[in-house]
Amino acid sequence: MRNSFFAVVGISILVFLLWQLPYFGIIQYPLMLLGTWFHEMGHGLTALLVGGKFLYLEIYENGGGVAVSDVSSSYLPYPFARSLTAAGGLLGPAIAGAILITSSKHNNSTKITLWILIMIMVISLCIWIKSLIALIVLSLFVIILFFIAILKMQKLKSFTLLFLGTQCVLSTYLQTGYLFTKQFERDGQIQYSDTQMIAAHLPGTYWMWAILILVFTIYLLYKSYRYYLKR
Repeated sequence: MRNSFFAVVGISILVFLLWQLPYFGIIQYPLMLLGTWFHEMGHGLTALLVGGKFLYLEIYENGGGVAVSDVSSSYLPYPFARSLTAAGGLLGPAIAGAILITSSKHNNSTKITLWILIMIMVISLCIWIKSLIALIVLSLFVIILFFIAILKMQKLKSFTLLFLGTQCVLSTYLQTGYLFTKQFERDGQIQYSDTQMIAAHLPGTYWMWAILILVFTIYLLYKSYRYYLKR
């Protein structure tokens, strides 16, 4: 219990310092792109779950990205399918992070989850990713995670999942500005944010949905850490 508590605190501080101190730019950049990958995969996989199509995914050099999907064939009414797909990108990192954190508690779940994560990354590389920078960075993550998975170092595997999980959940707070943005400009065109896309198809405003997503993210982080620290 005590070791688990110090592990959580230590990794949380590490993630915070990595993002706050300018000396870690070489580490911040690939982690930022990985966070974008989780975000865009959240959009794409949600589109598949509601019966739509996940066409492709792009990640830009500035850390932005886009997941192109089609939910016109969804088994849900279009407004719900479109809203869920938009929310999937915002909640995807938090949900994935909670799964990684809780899985790092036990040896078997750590091994299984690590291999599943590697498989999902490989599938996304083969099917959905179209941008060169994403191909390079994600391939490096696959190689690193593969060697961690085959090593007989259980603590390293647990640390990796706990670190990536914390990074995923806290990445939501790195995009707080985006959460509370109604629209933005990309390539000279005005685009709706994900929260505004939800508000455009469901009752409520974009900032109301942003608050709900933040609250849900905090809840997921609390529950996952509580499970990890449980005896």
